[in-house]
Amino acid sequence: MFNQRWDYDLLVIGGGSGGLACAKEAAQLGRKVAVVDYVEPSPRGTRWGLGGTCVNVGCIPKKLMHQAALLGGLIRDAPHYGWEVAQPVPHDWRKMAEAVQNHVKSLNWGHRVQLHDRKVKYFNVKAGFVDEHTVRGVAKGGKEILLSADHIVIATGGRPRYPAHIEGALEYGITTGAADVALECAGFLTGIGLDTTVMMRSIPLRGFDQQMSSLVTEHMASHGTRFLRGCTPSQVRRLPDGQLQVTWEDHTTGKEGTGTFNTVLWAVAPRVSACLPTTVGHAGKTR
Repeated sequence: MFNQRWDYDLLVIGGGSGGLACAKEAAQLGRKVAVVDYVEPSPRGTRWGLGGTCVNVGCIPKKLMHQAALLGGLIRDAPHYGWEVAQPVPHDWRKMAEAVQNHVKSLNWGHRVQLHDRKVKYFNVKAGFVDEHTVRGVAKGGKEILLSADHIVIATGGRPRYPAHIEGALEYGITTGAADVALECAGFLTGIGLDTTVMMRSIPLRGFDQQMSSLVTEHMASHGTRFLRGCTPSQVRRLPDGQLQVTWEDHTTGKEGTGTFNTVLWAVAPRVSACLPTTVGHAGKTR
């Protein structure tokens, strides 16, 4: 039975995969449930909707972009099987991005509908604890609301880090996860025709079987992904033409290297200050 002392039996802070699953299961068991979800803008001002990292900036868009890369590979292979396809076939990044974003928005709406259907109350506010049974939610416009619950679940997840000690990292870079995510991103970027370079401090896929890791990187290299091994970046700066110049130290030779890129993607492990930084969109020679 619902405890009348509180607004809800269960309050879930976080609208990602875990938080939504928890809320919906509790509601199916007859509990009065609410979900509080709020996305802090990234350093670039990016926001997203209900569904968490996986739906908005993780697995779902990544798989769609992998599919785009696979389709490109099939088109390139098609002439060998008798299909008369003019080569090369250009790829429109903006069109792909629009399609991905539209699909993600449909999933955001779908999650809201699912909560409504299960009678789970949704609040788009940033929550902070007042006491063990009460949170204060602050909406985008500053309006506050107090919510109480018998039980409160924290399911907020986390964000990838910027390597703060590297000059220009925050100002000019974007972020993703580390290790396997870094190589996944590099793989589909190469697959859709972008000149992509992966810089890594030590070994690829740390913690994975290294025989398999080598097979992965060898396969990627054979398809055009460049690898800079044993290197750590020290600076990113914007050139007058808008390109990004990355400076790094090569620990094998002890020399300094530079390269020019369109985009720098930091794929940094949460507990390591600089691991697997990935530079994307090569536009000049490295030396």
